[in-house]
Amino acid sequence: MARRRRHHEEGENHERWAIPYGDLVTLLLAFFVVMYSISQVNEGKYRILSDSLNAAFRGEPTTFEPVQVGHQAATTVAAPLVQLPPDLRTMAMRQIAAELAEAMHPLIIQGLVDVEYGNGKVTIAIRSDILFALGSATPSPEAQEVARLLGQVLRNFPVDIRVEGHTDNVPVVSGRYKSNWELSAARAASVVHLLISGGVAPERLYAVAYGEHRPVLPNDTVDGRNANRRVVLVVEAGEESEAVAAQQASDGAT
Repeated sequence: MARRRRHHEEGENHERWAIPYGDLVTLLLAFFVVMYSISQVNEGKYRILSDSLNAAFRGEPTTFEPVQVGHQAATTVAAPLVQLPPDLRTMAMRQIAAELAEAMHPLIIQGLVDVEYGNGKVTIAIRSDILFALGSATPSPEAQEVARLLGQVLRNFPVDIRVEGHTDNVPVVSGRYKSNWELSAARAASVVHLLISGGVAPERLYAVAYGEHRPVLPNDTVDGRNANRRVVLVVEAGEESEAVAAQQASDGAT
């Protein structure tokens, strides 16, 4: 009887090792599952950081979806957009105004062209006398030269340019145009085409017609009517081009 009891106890001792071994395997499995989950989260964070930095240095807004963990819902994260400080924008536009004033200097001293900077814009007012014949929208040789000089400056800056046509209040006698509004529209379009020929990007240009409705002087004198017949270029830095314009200004200042 004693021998049988000893044999039974020895069998029980041989089976005890399986319990801690099973616990060890379970713990190892749980450990590897946790490590795998952590690695997935870190990968998502890495992608977010990487895409954010790339978007910031490109200066372009972008969206992306981080790596999902489990049943977590996808979220859209907006990358930061680099904004140009106002002082750099001002420096860029002042540089454009200075270059235009230098290019137009002979016409400025004759009172035919005026270049001004204000409110973040550069304005170039050109008397129609040197651009078109009375009642016509066909560019003169002088108009082509003026557009060439303007293009040499403006084509180097990715700015937005509004070309405005203005007239006096004298009714149009030419049968080609029914009103001063149509005449001013045709003149603005002619200047746009000249600037494109001078190398200015077409997508940066647009024409506006005001006719006789925005005079700078009363129309009851010859000088007043001459001043009101004009083409005005309004130059502004577009949102997506401010950084490039500022770089141009910085290069010109050094």
